[in-house]
Amino acid sequence: MKNEKLTLAIQKSGRLSEGSLKLLKQCGIGIQNGRNHLKARANGFPLELIFLRDDDIPQYVEDGVAAAGILGLNEVREKNRNVTVVKGLGFSRCRLSVAVPRDADYYGRAFLNNKRIATSYPAILKEFLDTNGLQAEIHPISGSVEVTPGLGLADAIFEIVSSGGTLLSNGLKEVETVLQSEAVLIAKPGLPDKVNRLLQKLLFRISAVQKAANNKYILLNAPKGKLDTIISLLPGVKSPTIMPLAMEGWYSLHSVVREDDFWEVIDNLKEAGAEGILVVPIEKMVT
Repeated sequence: MKNEKLTLAIQKSGRLSEGSLKLLKQCGIGIQNGRNHLKARANGFPLELIFLRDDDIPQYVEDGVAAAGILGLNEVREKNRNVTVVKGLGFSRCRLSVAVPRDADYYGRAFLNNKRIATSYPAILKEFLDTNGLQAEIHPISGSVEVTPGLGLADAIFEIVSSGGTLLSNGLKEVETVLQSEAVLIAKPGLPDKVNRLLQKLLFRISAVQKAANNKYILLNAPKGKLDTIISLLPGVKSPTIMPLAMEGWYSLHSVVREDDFWEVIDNLKEAGAEGILVVPIEKMVT
């Protein structure tokens, strides 16, 4: 396995590219070449990067040019290639939604019957229409889809939405969310064992980074009489670390708290008598 490497395709520019490179860096993988090159070698892991347009990545992975790739779930669904979605990566979140003019009387999905809908995602839109028994004219657009209703070219659009600001500035309102998307790691099915082992090692690193991002390390002081109550409030990995302080009758507790539960847990700990609460970010978390 000495000469084996994992070939990973990522977007050559844009938010997905930035997020992918940041994730690799957090996994201890440095990139030797700039993204002006088609390929780049990595430090700290047997990895070779290929920089591509995001909508080309599924085909390159299906054809085996790259063993794996990072791109948006929306592109995976649109291209419908023979690839496996291995893991959601949690960045570049967006949604694919139907939007109509702000003054339109939208009364439900039946509104779309016999309408003209402009989109960059005709395959996903057709699936949505078929699933709901709707007939509509699909107009594939590769440019600024949001301007088409204002120009009289479409009655509605089906497009990526992040903040909704672009819709608002074009006099549109979001009425149906069809797909929640994020960056995902895809792979070619049936990878050779040696390459698959490398993929699993990369997944292990990614999981450690994600767990760290979703958790906080906390340290606090507590009197002996309140230890049991405070311990019951700490949803740590297993159980908190407890160490006696120089001041008799006081202890220091160390634990891990999920980001989603953080503020509620902190409030409960303070009410239970915890003092000197210190919160520390976690760089990596291996369980």
